[in-house]
Amino acid sequence: METRAIKRKRKHLRVRRKVFGTAERPRLSIYKSLNHIYAQVIDDSKGETLASASTLSPEIREKVGGKKDMTAARVVGQLVAEKACARGIKKVVFDRGGYPYHGRVAAFADAARDNGLEF
Repeated sequence: METRAIKRKRKHLRVRRKVFGTAERPRLSIYKSLNHIYAQVIDDSKGETLASASTLSPEIREKVGGKKDMTAARVVGQLVAEKACARGIKKVVFDRGGYPYHGRVAAFADAARDNGLEF
């Protein structure tokens, strides 16, 4: 019997076979734990992170004020989009990490789109 985490990892590995970030269109990867949400813009061809944000970042901690729900996901999406746009990145490939596209993941993606990222 597989746990939910193992099923998610299998889905993520299946998606990662097809989703690949390049210099022109890097991968926007998301990871969420029970308490926090993390996002990275990754160039897989070089293996480097171009921009990142999480609820553990000091600039987000003061905005969120301890909330770890959809509000925090929106703030993280906004910040990672701003950081990516500052580096000249407009188009990304969205890697939802095997999570269903609803709730915090959808709020994150909508905030990233509203702040200049295309995917």
